[in-house]
Amino acid sequence: MMPPVRALLGDGRRWHFQHGPIDLVIEAFGAPDQVVAAYEAAWQRFKSILVELVSELPVLRAPTGQPLSGAVARRMKAACERHRGVFVTPMAAVAGAVADEVLAAMTAAATLDRAYVNNGGDIAIHLAPGESFRTGIVTLGAVPALDGFADISAGVGGIATSGWRGRSLSLGIADSVTVLAASAAEADVAATLIANAVQMDDPAVHRQPASSLDADSDLGDRLVTVDVGTLSPEAVAVALERGLAAARKTNLAVLLSLQGMSVMTVDGLEIAA
Repeated sequence: MMPPVRALLGDGRRWHFQHGPIDLVIEAFGAPDQVVAAYEAAWQRFKSILVELVSELPVLRAPTGQPLSGAVARRMKAACERHRGVFVTPMAAVAGAVADEVLAAMTAAATLDRAYVNNGGDIAIHLAPGESFRTGIVTLGAVPALDGFADISAGVGGIATSGWRGRSLSLGIADSVTVLAASAAEADVAATLIANAVQMDDPAVHRQPASSLDADSDLGDRLVTVDVGTLSPEAVAVALERGLAAARKTNLAVLLSLQGMSVMTVDGLEIAA
């Protein structure tokens, strides 16, 4: 395994950490000495995370229930446990849990006004009282588009996006599902499961066993979406409603998008997107 690497990005503010499949962009705001301390704490914690996860991969790829020892692994399991009624493994929360763990190291080592850890689009957020972030919301259609902005304040600690066009395999056909939650791990697993629920059997939808695309996938032989052709407006509406039904159960803020149509629910209440 290649060693972890880090680099200060061209803007002189953000750091890029990379180790195997883990790819983080980190930024902190506050007194200069506190920001320096936070970045160093993030790096020290980051260096061992991948090794810890690899040591428990067989358990992480199995449905929740078995004991886990690593701090990130425990975060993954805890985020998934509220979803015991559906098939889910701790791997559904891996990106968000890594972001949460690195952010926790930063805030334990320094007093910061704001900070975020972006793990490939799954983002852990820290906000001191009275602070806020404004983030763009990008839907992953055939051409990714900035659909709007979200003002993030206290109570939201994570953002995550999932869908068949993303970097992970999906059982559903959503172009994208974006979730705001109390932690990045919670947002990650919720986005994964809500995206899985955006379903429609249609000749335009093409699926393959997950194992044929990734022999190590935690989804095994379950069929995952590999392409979605043009659907009728009626089919899109039905698929999104199925996703909305899953989203309402979470009482989270969720934006679901499919082929140019978007719907949103906040605290279980549907609102115009």
